This record gives sequence, structure tokens and C-alpha cells, in this order.
Amino acid sequence: MKIALFVPCYVDQFYPGVAKASLAILENLGYEVDFPLNQTCCGQPMVNSGFVKEGEKVTDHFRSVFQDYDVVVGPSGSCVHHLIHHAGIGKTENDPKVYELFSFLSEQDVMPTMTKPFPHKVGFHFSCHALRGLRLGKSSELVGEGFSVIQPFIDAIPQAEWVPLDQVDECCGFGGTFSVFEDAVSVNMGQRRLADHQSHGAEYLVSIDSSCLMHLEGVSRKQKDGLKFLHLAELIAMVI
Repeated sequence: MKIALFVPCYVDQFYPGVAKASLAILENLGYEVDFPLNQTCCGQPMVNSGFVKEGEKVTDHFRSVFQDYDVVVGPSGSCVHHLIHHAGIGKTENDPKVYELFSFLSEQDVMPTMTKPFPHKVGFHFSCHALRGLRLGKSSELVGEGFSVIQPFIDAIPQAEWVPLDQVDECCGFGGTFSVFEDAVSVNMGQRRLADHQSHGAEYLVSIDSSCLMHLEGVSRKQKDGLKFLHLAELIAMVI
């Protein structure tokens, strides 16, 4: 299986540690992973802003960069959701299969061996795209038995405690361009999200989307509330 690592543009520019942690996890599990240097943005910001044709050009570039790989893995539910459900990657015969990092590990039924303790209370934030788009967990509006692709990974970390929340799947308020055009509403949503984690004693707020973490950490710093933030890949890379 030929695997390529896709690194979203904001991860590349602001959170390169997330990309390095993702690679460390995959290599720890024995996978050989390539990183094509000519990869660029997934095109989501352009499409979300109404520049659909420009976004399609970025999608075409994505296809050309990753066409020789069987699987493309990226540490972002939001970008992967866009590539699959909006850009249509995977619908043509020559397309690779695109996965969010932990959905790939879950489908492969592999778990990194985590031996180092992390004695902290961990609150997990599901991005809207990962939860309702990629279906990596059960959203509250659906009837049926609850499930989470993510919780087993946190449960496997020695001494880490999963923190239950009142609103387990409420949006953080980021929403890409939404946070720019509706900043007051966006900040208020972020404050409510943080308050839920804080009321349950979370010390760390963890997510699989750096975009959500960026928004929530910005609100948290403004409030000076002392919460700490990690991408799940960063957390797991710390304990393997």
C-alpha cells in the first residue's frame, strides 16, 4: 500500500508539529509514508468563499500530485471531508482513497503502542465536518447507539481521563469564513464550548482539527482561562 501524507495549508504554516506527529504515528506502526513536496491547499477556502472554479483547479492539482498513491492520509477532518464530499476525490478510477488520520487507523484496526503516562483530564472537541460529514462519531440528532472512532485512542493513553461534556457535538464557532463575517457570534460560540469543557474539569482540549483548536485557543487566551490545547496526533506522538 503506497501511502502519502497530505498536510493542510494552515497546518503547514501554523502547526507543523501536527504534521510531524502524524508521520511519527504512521511510521511507528510500520507504514512507509511519502510526502509529495508539490502538494498545496485542498481548495476548501476558495470554494467556501464562492470561488468554485478556482477551487476546482486546486482539486485537479491535488489529483495530479497524489494520483500514484493508493491512500492519502491527512490530519484534518475538515479538509478530508471537503476532498471527498465536495471535490469528489475518490469518484474516478485513478483517484486515491483519502482518509482522516484516525479514521484510517480505525479502518486498518491498528493502535499505536502508548506506554508513557498522560495523567490529565482530556476534553475532546469533534469538528462538525469530522462528526457529521465523515461520521467519525454519533451526532446527538441521530437516533441509535452511540459510537466514537476517536475515544478508543484516548482511552488507550495511560492515565488519560476522557471528560464527558453536556454538549458533546456543539460547533466551536470557527466555520472558516464564518468566523470572519460573523465574528461576534463566532466568539460567543467558542466561549460556550470552552465553558462546557471547563465546567467538567478538562485540563487539555484535544481535537483532530487544528482549525477548531486555533479558534478555541484564541478565545481561551483572551479569557486567560489556563486551558491547554493539543491535536490528537500531537498527544499520541508524546506517549508512544
